[in-house]
Parts: sequence; structure tokens; C-alpha cells
Amino acid sequence: MNGAPRIAPAGTRQLDARTPSGPIPEQWDRCRFDSKLVNPANRRKFTVIIVGTGLAGGAAAATLGEAGYNVLSFCIQDSPRRAHSIAAQGGINAAKNYRNDGDSVTRLFYDTVKGGDYRARESNVHRLAEVSAGIIDQCVAQGVPFAREYGGLLDNRSFGGAQVSRTFYARGQTGQQLLLGAYQAMMRQVGAGTVKMFPRHEMLDLVVVDGRARGIIARNLVTGAIERFQADAVLLATGGYGNAYFLSTNAVNSNATAIWRAYKRGALFANPCFTQIHPTCIPMSGEHQSKLTLMSESLRNDGRVWVPKRAGDTRPATQIPEDERDYYLERRYPAFGNLVPRDVASRAAKAVCDEGRGVGETGLSVYLDFADSIGRLGDHVIRERYGNLFQMYEKITDENPYKTPMRIYPAIHYTMGGLWVDYHLMSTIPGLFVLGEANFSDHGANRLGASALMQGLADGYFVAPATLPHYLAGAALPKVGTDHDAFREADSSVRAKIDRLLSVKGRTTPREIHRRLGQVLWDRVGMGRNEAGLKEALARIPGLREEFWATVSVPGSGAEMSQVLEYAGRVADYLELGELIALDALERRESCGGHFREEYQTPDNEALRDDESFTHAAAWEFAGDGALPVRNVEPLTFQYVKPSQRSYK
Repeated sequence: MNGAPRIAPAGTRQLDARTPSGPIPEQWDRCRFDSKLVNPANRRKFTVIIVGTGLAGGAAAATLGEAGYNVLSFCIQDSPRRAHSIAAQGGINAAKNYRNDGDSVTRLFYDTVKGGDYRARESNVHRLAEVSAGIIDQCVAQGVPFAREYGGLLDNRSFGGAQVSRTFYARGQTGQQLLLGAYQAMMRQVGAGTVKMFPRHEMLDLVVVDGRARGIIARNLVTGAIERFQADAVLLATGGYGNAYFLSTNAVNSNATAIWRAYKRGALFANPCFTQIHPTCIPMSGEHQSKLTLMSESLRNDGRVWVPKRAGDTRPATQIPEDERDYYLERRYPAFGNLVPRDVASRAAKAVCDEGRGVGETGLSVYLDFADSIGRLGDHVIRERYGNLFQMYEKITDENPYKTPMRIYPAIHYTMGGLWVDYHLMSTIPGLFVLGEANFSDHGANRLGASALMQGLADGYFVAPATLPHYLAGAALPKVGTDHDAFREADSSVRAKIDRLLSVKGRTTPREIHRRLGQVLWDRVGMGRNEAGLKEALARIPGLREEFWATVSVPGSGAEMSQVLEYAGRVADYLELGELIALDALERRESCGGHFREEYQTPDNEALRDDESFTHAAAWEFAGDGALPVRNVEPLTFQYVKPSQRSYK
């Protein structure tokens, strides 16, 4: 893929989503009834590897362990409690209609399909809406301390892209509390002996035997040892690839290595250009930063977004009179106001900053102002709802948001693309299942707020435990030892890549190359994309990759703990994945959700889809190092939701 960008070859592969027949509301029940089962006495005979211990991975390990399977659970952290799911703040959606405001499974399904700009598979989204209520019941039974109303009932709040209150929350710590629930359920199974934990292990390759996923190669991050693990199926729940952009809201250790190595073993990668820009992040303060900090979307319930009406107005916010303020989201989108979806709010923030009306020293931020809510409700109410978020903001910025507005700006957050999976969550490699943010299945081109936790727990608690037995009961799975040729080849491949990294002995840190890659992706494949910029990115990334392999500095022998070696391997993968993100964005000649091609927009600057040419998922197939990947498509059909121009006005 070196040199000037070329046209990606079109694939002819037929992608079978294995969606059950019949009306969509009946498909999940039909799938479960038609699926083969594994006798309880036989489950202990099957070994399942789960990579990742966030909400999807932790929930799957707990559920499969409880069912009696032999589970091997891997995480790169020293404890599953450090999984990045802990950072989620605002809440989790569920169609329980506790507020009696018109919510239903059908409305959650509709809002999610519409929010994703009609680029998601209807059957998967409906299933997600169906199981959402069960997630809340499961978590309450685990003791998750959701916020409650005065009478003791579970409370709800609003989130962007919906006109009902369906988001359950635990102040600004929802992800942490949900993760602790899944963690303690998983650790119960560790105590029972059905789950075996492997902390501080990083998956570096997938082992495929006779076309089926049968194990992984992992590096012990404490000793440096390369280890082999065999299983009857592999579940990847390793999160998204937002850190390819360098600065994102993801934890620094979040990475794409597991799914990228699976892609290079034959798993198709779908819609990589569908990356989400979150509108409510603390702005960058300098090049010293390694990540950005999210401010929950829930803040937009009580905070009003505004900028000065006059360009270049540098007065402090408190000195700008009300009639000289532009509450631009309320002005442009009166029906949804400050609770428009994330992609819409992000582009609107960029537009006013591009006009010279941004605030702060850089001019790249807007105000999120709580003065009206504090005056109406009292600061004690705001403190109860968002106190820890306000505290975090003040600690980072040294500004008191009770006294002066927060300053926010969009940042890379979530990735809707990921490994292609069918209705059973199985990739194009039989036996390789992909859960949560690591797959592409439920959000289309834009994820609505509070739906990430919903998908992760739905996949882990309900979907994978129901579909995995069908595979195990029907597949020919002869005994395979870790001395098999496929294990030896994968082991050798991992060692060769590590040796190559160690042998360069250059003077450039992996972080420096990563920062420059991130700048290219943010500038050219960020909030606004166009053909010229994407072609420039595709011309520059190969040069960065060549520079990396010629000048990177990775000290040590590899036979010890080495965070530089870990990081270098991940950056090497980003340098390949970043090119695929740009290529996918170039080939998708339309605007939809988080993918905004500037050539394709309505007269009032909204995303303009091309439903005739691009109502499909693009599933990329690895064609070998140095070769352009093959672009396959899965057509998307809509039986229940008619695609239309999204409007939040």
C-alpha cells in the first residue's frame, strides 16, 4: 500500500449475516430456539478463550463460567477492574419506559437505527433493544447502585438523539459500577474454578487450525515470555481503535492489536472509517498530553452550549451579556436543542470555531454553561447529579464550573467500525466471536450516547452465551495441542516481529511516530474529510511507517518487562490500521454519521447520504503485506425503519 493511493479492488465474497427468517421482533426468539445446545454435563469439556475483561469480556466470562464452560480470561492490565469500561460516565440505555414518556423497544430500536444514519443491520439493533431491559435487571440483582428517585424507583435521564428519558446512571460513574458488577460475577467463577485469569497478558496473534480459531499467542507482559493457549473457540472483547488517532478519550493502553492480528489472519474488518467524535471533552492544553478527558454527554441535560455572537470576542464568559451569546444548538435544532446526537453536536462546534467564535486561548473550544440550571434548581441538585464530573473538571483545568462555564471541544472517542460479525457475533473465521466495541454490528455510522455499555453487556450477558453453544455443538473440533504446526507458525511470526522491533536500534521513540500519525488522521480523517485530504493521508502514512521501521528505538532484549516494546508493537499496528481507515473513508463517497465527507452535504450543512450506492457495510479483506485490501460489501436492508434524511430540528 505504498505510494499514491490506488483504487481498492472490489471483492465478490458473499457475506452471510445468518439473520433468522421471519419478522424482526421474532428473530431473536427464533434464533435461540433453532440453535443447538450443549448438555450441561458436556460444557466442562469445552475451553473458551476470552480476550478482554471490560463489560463485554467480563460479562461473557462470568456467564459462560456460570454455565459450566472452561474459560481462560486474558487482560493486559494487572486487574480486570482497570478495563477501560470503567471510564464510561453518563449511563446505560434500556427500554423500560419508567418515565411513561412513550419509550418502548420499538422506539429504542428506531432511535438507534436513525442515530446511526441507517448504516446498521436492523436485526442486530432490534435484538439490542429487546435485551436492554434484562441488562438493568441483571445489574440491579448484582447490586449495581443506580441512581434512584425519592420513592426508591430507579431514576432516568435524557441523552442525545432521543426525546425520552431511558438512560440509567450512577452519577458520573456508571461504567465503573457496571464493571464492578461484572467483575465480581466473574471472580465468583474464578473462585469456583470455571474461569482462569491471565492478567498482564497481551494477545499478539490468533491461531487458526483447519480454518477455525483454536487459540492465541500471548506475551506475558511481566516476564516477556511468549506463551501458547489452545481453545475450542476464541472471543475477542478488546474494545475499539480510537487510539490510532493518538489523542483520544481512550486509556493510553487501549489498543487495536488483537483485532488487527485477527484481521491479518482472515477476519474481515468492517467500516473502519466510522469513528465517533465526542463533542464534550476537555480541550487539548499542549503537546505534552497523551490522552484527552471526556466530560459526560449527560452534562448536556443541564448545561447549555454557547459561543459569543461576535468573532474574536475574548471577554471572560461572565462578562458577555445574554443577548451577545449564541446558543447555537438550541437555535439550529429547536426540537432536540443541546441533546442532538454526538456527530451533529461535534460538527456544529467545529463550525463555530472555524468562524472564529471559539473560546479559550486556542479558540478551539465552546462553553458548556450551567448557570441557568444552578439558578433554577440550586447548586445542590447539580452537585448530586454531576458532582464527581465537576470535581474532575476543576482538578484538570483549575476552573470552577459552578462559577464559570466549562470549556469543551470534540475529540475522538468511540469506534463504530470493527471486525465484521454475523447475527451470532461470529467473524468470518469460524470459532472467532467478537463482542462489544471490537465488532461493527450495532451502531452504524454514529453511536448514540449511553449505548456502548448497553451493547457490551448485551453481547456478554445474553448474546454470545446463547450463540456460542450452537457453534460448539455443531463444529468438528478435534483435539489440538499447542505443538501443532499452526501454533508453531504463529509463535514464530510473533517472535519475528518482536525481533524486528528490537533490531532497528534507532533514535525515534514510538510515541513520536504515533503522535505524527495521529495528527495526520485528525487533520485529514477527522471531523471533516474530503478527497484531497484523504489522498494526502494515504500518501503520508506509508512514509511514516517506513520511518518507524527504520528509526524506532526499542531498548532491551524482549525477555523482560518492556512497556516500550508493548507500545511499539501497537504503534506498528496503528500505522497499518490508519491507512485502512483513510482508504475506507475515501471509498465511501457519501456523508453519514461520524463520517462527514465535505463534498456531500445538504444546503444547511448536514450529512448527505447516498442510499443508492452505499447502503451497505464495507468489509475489508486482508490481501497480504504491501497489497491493497479487498473491499467486500454486506447490503443492508430495512424492513421496519425507512431511511430518510436525519433531522433533529
